[in-house]
Amino acid sequence: MTDNATELESSIRDEVTHWFFDDYLTTWIGVGAGAIARGPEFILDYWGVPMHWAAEDDNHWLLDAPAVVACLQDMQTRLRDEGYADTAVPDHGVRVYHRDGAAIEVIWSRLRADGTEIERLAAHFEVARGRAGWRVIGVHAVPTASSSLDDVWPQKI
Repeated sequence: MTDNATELESSIRDEVTHWFFDDYLTTWIGVGAGAIARGPEFILDYWGVPMHWAAEDDNHWLLDAPAVVACLQDMQTRLRDEGYADTAVPDHGVRVYHRDGAAIEVIWSRLRADGTEIERLAAHFEVARGRAGWRVIGVHAVPTASSSLDDVWPQKI
C-alpha cells in the first residue's frame, strides 16, 4: 500500500470512527436515556433505508423509513422500561474497505443509572457514505458475556 493510500485509509478510519462513536453513539445514548429531546426519527440521520437487521431470532429487511424508526423505537422502549441510562464500549474495531465503506464491530454494555448491566451485545455494523453522509446499512448482533470481540468472533476464514 502506498503512503497516500495509507493516509487515505487512516483519514477515513478517523472520520468514520468520529461519526460513529462521537456523533451517533452519543446521540443514541442521549435520546435513549431521555437527556436529548428528540423523537425516534433522529435515527434516520444515522441508519439508512433500506437497512438489514439480523439478531439471533430476528433477521429481516427494514424497507422504509417507518420500519427503521419502529425498530429503534421498539429497542429504546424496551431498554427504557429496564432503566436504561448509558452504554459502555468494552471493545471495538473499525475496518475501512474504501473511501465510502467501512465496518464497525463493537461490544455494547447497556447500563442502568446505578451501573448494573441490562444487556451486553456484540454488533457488526456495515456503514456506507452517500450524499447524506455516513449511514448504517446493516447490523448483525449477538448477546455475549465477553468484553473482547476476539472471544465473540475469533476466526477469520
